[in-house]
Amino acid sequence: MKKNIAIIMGGYSSEYEISLKSGQVVYETLDTSKYNAYRIHIFKHKWVYVNDNDVEFPIDRNDFSITLEDKKITFDCVFNAIHGTPGEDGYMQGYLELLNIPHTSCGMYQAALTFNKRDCLSTLKPYGIKTATSYYLNQGDAVNENDIVNKVGLPCFVKANKAGSSFGITKVYKKEDIKNALDVAFKEDDEVIIESFLDGTEVSVGVITYKGEVTVLPITEIVSNNDFFDYKAKYLGESQEITPARLSKTQEEKVNTVAKQVYTILKLKGFSRSEYIFKDGEPHLLEVNTVPGLTKASILPQQAATAGISLSALFENAIEEALK
Repeated sequence: MKKNIAIIMGGYSSEYEISLKSGQVVYETLDTSKYNAYRIHIFKHKWVYVNDNDVEFPIDRNDFSITLEDKKITFDCVFNAIHGTPGEDGYMQGYLELLNIPHTSCGMYQAALTFNKRDCLSTLKPYGIKTATSYYLNQGDAVNENDIVNKVGLPCFVKANKAGSSFGITKVYKKEDIKNALDVAFKEDDEVIIESFLDGTEVSVGVITYKGEVTVLPITEIVSNNDFFDYKAKYLGESQEITPARLSKTQEEKVNTVAKQVYTILKLKGFSRSEYIFKDGEPHLLEVNTVPGLTKASILPQQAATAGISLSALFENAIEEALK
């Protein structure tokens, strides 16, 4: 019997447009002989099922069901394609876990932890995972630019702590520009992380559970046409993404080992994509994404293709792993 799969997409953050594209790719790719796929749009003002004619039907949030032609439909599994809140920060995971509905992403705690850059890096540091030097600020804190520069140096990156896809990030070259960069970051979140600039090769590493095994996918090298891997570089084609990355065998082995270690330490499930910069020959972790982009142009699907895993196999594996 065919399984009913809800593909959740959209979300409450600046990333909702990318999420809708990711979710649409999953919808178009899933094998219709195995699955009944339903596009579910999750927005602050509405949760709806959207049919092929773009007619919307409300979700009953009591049990995450829909009613079509007087027939109640429940879901065997939820495919999570929401980047940012509430799909990547633990809220949807917690809700679905309370309802006992399997889903393709990591657990609630892992989602909340990895979405919080400061907490995630702090958790991993005792395990020897290398990171940039960082400085933390919360909205309302007194700002001492001299303290910041003394700690992290210049240039540095000012980032919203809980935001994805390069929203709320500024590369700062001069002490006088820190204030403006903080204003940009605080528009996205009430917590900020300021990090030292790591000058080196940037790579993105996909790690997934594939057929029951933690699997590191071929590495992607990021060469941004811009000053760093910002939103335009990531989503508007203003970068080169080279898979497999042009790394030495030693570099490749080092970053593969660290990426697998991060996935295992954090007890992740499903998809993950972590970003690293090589400094003095060692990979330094920037962040971990647990709901990475899944459009055809996105990094993780490119890596899977290089590994000989088709999009349909990638998505079907995620569902079957969740249903276990």
